[in-house]
Amino acid sequence: MHTLPKLSYDYNALEPFIDERTMEIHHGKHHQAYVDKLNAALEGHDDLAQKTIEELLSDINNVPESIRQAVINNGGGHANHSLFWEILQPADEDTVPKGELSLELKKTFGSFEDFQEEFTSKAMNVFGSGWVFLIMDETRKLKIKRHSFQNSPLMHGNTPILGLDVWEHAYYLKYQNRRADYIEAWWNVVSWDKVNELFTSLKTS
Repeated sequence: MHTLPKLSYDYNALEPFIDERTMEIHHGKHHQAYVDKLNAALEGHDDLAQKTIEELLSDINNVPESIRQAVINNGGGHANHSLFWEILQPADEDTVPKGELSLELKKTFGSFEDFQEEFTSKAMNVFGSGWVFLIMDETRKLKIKRHSFQNSPLMHGNTPILGLDVWEHAYYLKYQNRRADYIEAWWNVVSWDKVNELFTSLKTS
């Protein structure tokens, strides 16, 4: 059975950038619903139920067609949100990446500011509901990718190390239709230590 991951911080810990009520609904209701529907889709498929969400999505074409879209939608929602919570932290002064990740971002995008500008632009231009990810592709290169709905980079052989949810449920209570304000606020609560940890573990694996 897949389960809702526990947060390492309280629902109000990301204030004022992400509000407590949004966190309660986003984690406790939206993410829980993805988990519940994923488990329901996997009933009667004991071999698939034993797999991690990463294993399921990475091998999505071998999931039976009768449940494949349910696994894409709900498994993707589970994986995407699990990453989202993991790379957030209460705001502090450490708002830029350090270590190997910092060097790789400069090498790939020119500077952290250039990376941030491109990532923000892609997030602003997601039409409707979706996500923006910083991924490591199969050649171990960093790229920024947009995905509609809950589609996961894992289905394309890519591993996300940073993800931004731009579904309206992620920000509408506080920011209404002001997606730009939400994105600007989100940068203040990114845990660059965690993102760097994910990056270095992939580079050395």
